[in-house]
Amino acid sequence: MLAALRADVRAARDRDPAARSSLEIVLSYPGVHAIWGHRASNWLWRQGHTLSARLCAALILRLTGVDIHPAAVLGPGLFIDHATGVVIGETAEVGADVTIYHGVTLGGTSLNRGKRHPTVGDRVTIGAGAKVLGPITIGHDSRIGANAVVVKPVPPDSVVVGVPGHVISRRHARTATSPADLDNAVLPDVVGVSLRALHDRIEELEARLDSVGPPRPATPRPPSTEVWYEQDFSI
Repeated sequence: MLAALRADVRAARDRDPAARSSLEIVLSYPGVHAIWGHRASNWLWRQGHTLSARLCAALILRLTGVDIHPAAVLGPGLFIDHATGVVIGETAEVGADVTIYHGVTLGGTSLNRGKRHPTVGDRVTIGAGAKVLGPITIGHDSRIGANAVVVKPVPPDSVVVGVPGHVISRRHARTATSPADLDNAVLPDVVGVSLRALHDRIEELEARLDSVGPPRPATPRPPSTEVWYEQDFSI
């Protein structure tokens, strides 16, 4: 147990540049407190003390703003940054070295009592406000962009952005030894890429029409066209 507590503190120090000391983390990090509280409620749940487990989880929710069902499975090295508003459902499973930001929901989409919450792989980063819903799997080393809504399985080493979430493969694959992927500002612009593709298609069709008929006056290009050409679908 002591080794697990130290690992939780180490994860916070490694992935939060604002952390000044281990003592600061132990005393003031609600995400770490929520994980510790879940360890207690999960132990009670596995021992069959379900009411006591739910009461423990309710107390942790009051103290930290994090709602984790006692039956949820959390892997080692989990770090919940800022923590407020995080919800993790009953049948959710979170892998090792996962980073979750505030406002994230690992929720269900049905009233069935079976598996109805996500399974998150190892070394996944879930951005602030993201919603991962249903019994889907998020592959290892993937990143969910802030405020994305994910309702379909995500392959390993992918980036997901948008509502609903669009899955995009990385240009350079990550490995188990790669540093934590925490830069949520580096995300592809799906709308920009779509506009670029439409613009290219229109220019191609116009060129075909010009080759079989009299030339037509050139269509003025919108001022923001150059921005579309700067976007890249992969990262």
